Amino acid sequence: MSPKPFHILVLLFMVFAAATADAQFSVLYNFGSNAGDPFGPHSSGVIVQGRDGNLYSTTAAGGAGDNGAVFKITPAGVVTTLYSFTSGNDGCCPYGGLTLGTDGNFYGTTAFAGTYGYGTIFKITPGGTLTTLYSFGYGDGAYPSSPPVQGRDGNWYGTVNAGGANGEGTVYKMTPAGVLTTLYNFDYTHGGQPFDPLVLATDGNFYGTTNVGGSGGYGTIFKITPAGKLTVLYSFDGTHGGYPNGALIQGSDRNFYGTAGNYGSNGGGVVFKMTPSGVVTVLRNLNPGTDGNYPLVGLVQASDGNFYGSNDEGGSNSDGTLFEITPKGSYSVLYNFDGTHGSEPQATPLQHTNGIVYGDAYTGGTGNVYPCTAPYCGVLYSWNNSLPAFAGLLPPLSSGKVGKVIQFLGQGFVKGKTTVTFSGNVAATVNVVSGTYLTAAVPAGALTGTVAVTTSGVTLNTLKTFRVIPQITSFRPSSGKVGTVVTITGVSLTQTTKVTFGGVAATNFTVNSDTQVTAYVPTGAKTGHIAITTPGGVATSSGVFTVTQ
Repeated sequence: MSPKPFHILVLLFMVFAAATADAQFSVLYNFGSNAGDPFGPHSSGVIVQGRDGNLYSTTAAGGAGDNGAVFKITPAGVVTTLYSFTSGNDGCCPYGGLTLGTDGNFYGTTAFAGTYGYGTIFKITPGGTLTTLYSFGYGDGAYPSSPPVQGRDGNWYGTVNAGGANGEGTVYKMTPAGVLTTLYNFDYTHGGQPFDPLVLATDGNFYGTTNVGGSGGYGTIFKITPAGKLTVLYSFDGTHGGYPNGALIQGSDRNFYGTAGNYGSNGGGVVFKMTPSGVVTVLRNLNPGTDGNYPLVGLVQASDGNFYGSNDEGGSNSDGTLFEITPKGSYSVLYNFDGTHGSEPQATPLQHTNGIVYGDAYTGGTGNVYPCTAPYCGVLYSWNNSLPAFAGLLPPLSSGKVGKVIQFLGQGFVKGKTTVTFSGNVAATVNVVSGTYLTAAVPAGALTGTVAVTTSGVTLNTLKTFRVIPQITSFRPSSGKVGTVVTITGVSLTQTTKVTFGGVAATNFTVNSDTQVTAYVPTGAKTGHIAITTPGGVATSSGVFTVTQ
């Protein structure tokens, strides 16, 4: 047999690559296939995994009254409409998707209606029982388009893209009982119109974006403390993108990653990285024809360490793309949407703990049941590239002190046959609640690092680092001059990297055990509290050490 010409080999490779991509991409469900279906999953629509292993989200249209709906979909593609909004006190048009709370319920917002007509915050159980927690009036915000996120204190934090004191939107805090406090009123100079959810970072603060405003008018990236102190970290300038629409994600390297929907050197938007101090690097200037353009959503960091996202437009069919990008900026188009299999993907992809990536597209698909009409119904899709399965941690439970009960999502959990081991090879006492959900208390001696869940001979590691918060219980003596040896007693002290007296670092200290550190009072030490720093956080003594002459 004679050798095949080079161009034929290239063609065969392209056909094989296309067939492989199609095999990895599947439409799980065509919205609008049945009466009462949700449809039109909109920008900001966060998809979340529940304790039962199913996926939950919202659509701004569809449901029994075409006012939007909350739905559940199994990993196999069976859809159940859990709640249909009425456009009454319960609200209308939930654009933003859902967040899983530590109580096992889901939290979200509606953009319109409610008691005053400006939208609501709601809680819904996995079974579909909905409670309206708060109705916005224009003075405290209007038209929320993203779900709240839970802080370490158990309260809920979120953004509203309009209204407030200056008409540019707000950041709010809400208690689980529905008592709302406005933390910050945007004023355009510091950004305006925050469309997307906040992200809870490892420092306990929240980070987010505004779609407009800032020094250049192209939007901002900001940090806000749970107490409401806001810092603008970066103002977009067009060159580095503009008008960010997607939520940020904090990567495993502690930097933040995201997208801006417009501008950049090719005019199609950008994918960027930002350090915690606000230094932005463009990882990819999107080319509309080949990459796709106009990314309306954020990124997910998957178990292979790479990020996955989608573009609302562009690509080979002009219907948007699904893409992968490495932390260093190597970019690959995974799938070109084609209308029949969806178009205009407008939800941040989610990686299920089974390793499969899921997402949805705003339009396209084959659904055509009134009031949805083709091609405007949308789809929910999966991308399966055999990425590693893992154990999931809820963001507010990714740190804690010894004894704190932590929740894990996953699959294949079996009572009596599943173990949980914290970094440092310390086993925890396990409570397997179901095959997809378990809890474990942080054991004494645990170190900051990943947690391993082993079940049926398979080990699932957490993607997020679990941070063990140190504690100081006592110290002695209570006073002394420079050079005095002070014995500090506490919990989780093995990884101590710094000891301070009144804010002045000790140059000489010894970690004796997980419960004891000895340190010499340093030159320049001031009367004040003793603090110990570890990778898990900072522990501060309740008592004051007095520096004598």
